[in-house]
Amino acid sequence: MVEFLFADQRGSKHRPAVVLSSAAYTDGRQEVVLAAVTSNTHRRLLPGDTLIQELAPTELPKPSVVTGILRTVKQADVTRVLGSLSARDLRSVEDSLRDALGLAQPA
Repeated sequence: MVEFLFADQRGSKHRPAVVLSSAAYTDGRQEVVLAAVTSNTHRRLLPGDTLIQELAPTELPKPSVVTGILRTVKQADVTRVLGSLSARDLRSVEDSLRDALGLAQPA
């Protein structure tokens, strides 16, 4: 859980997020790269968005989408750690973000 600043910087919302950065990145910078999570599953999925298929391991209370909305925040700003994505959902998030960011598939 983290306070996520809106793109227009006129407000923020405390929301779940998925940590995308490696331990080495986080340790070196004391920051984490995050993807916002929303429970608004009825909206159209946009580039970079991934519907979570296996909700139980996440400990989220309702169906959710990992969005392509990325932020870097200080590690200390992460207020609570919930569960984690299943391996299948993590691969889906990685693939979706890779496509949205135009990054090559790993060899």
